[in-house]
Amino acid sequence: MHIPWKRSGTNYVLAGVLGGIAEQLDWNANVLRVLWVLLTISPFPGLIVYLILWLLMEKPDQYVR
Repeated sequence: MHIPWKRSGTNYVLAGVLGGIAEQLDWNANVLRVLWVLLTISPFPGLIVYLILWLLMEKPDQYVR
């Protein structure tokens, strides 16, 4: 099972999960990162969701530094 979205190869900090979601939804990745941090420090298990998405999303074609 996988999600047909790809992780970002250009807009990433850890694994490109949030960058890939932002590219698919045409959002600003930094806004999505701030929302993720807020969800992670709240009772919502943001870190666990991030790790699950990392496993389910396709790898980018290549990472660009």
